[in-house]
Amino acid sequence: MVIGADSMLACNGRLFDKPATPAAARQQLLALAGRTHELCSSVVVAQNGARLWHASDRGLLTMRPLTESFLDAYLTTAGQAVCASVGAYQLEGLGAHLFSKVEGDYFTILGLPLLPLLSFLAEHGIGLEAAG
Repeated sequence: MVIGADSMLACNGRLFDKPATPAAARQQLLALAGRTHELCSSVVVAQNGARLWHASDRGLLTMRPLTESFLDAYLTTAGQAVCASVGAYQLEGLGAHLFSKVEGDYFTILGLPLLPLLSFLAEHGIGLEAAG
């Protein structure tokens, strides 16, 4: 079995990719500042080239307004990590400081609808249930 997952971010009709540079990360953060965006994550399980199962979920994240000094400090502290994720943040770390409100499943927001995946695997004898 092969498990694959990915996320996409949408805000005001615009789709965002991972920023290629810290300068691009700054532009993404400025575009998201003070707004609510949707983060959609999907996971697929495939075997022998055929899709066996998939699930998708979404979260809504409201970013607080960002001052230039805060943004400078965030980008300096986070470093190249801002280029590793769509939206230029990792909610599980320093990126939590960017938000005033987060709605949705934590694992989905991190990029993997984990609980539905674990249920699927358990139903197929894969995981802790299989070991017991």
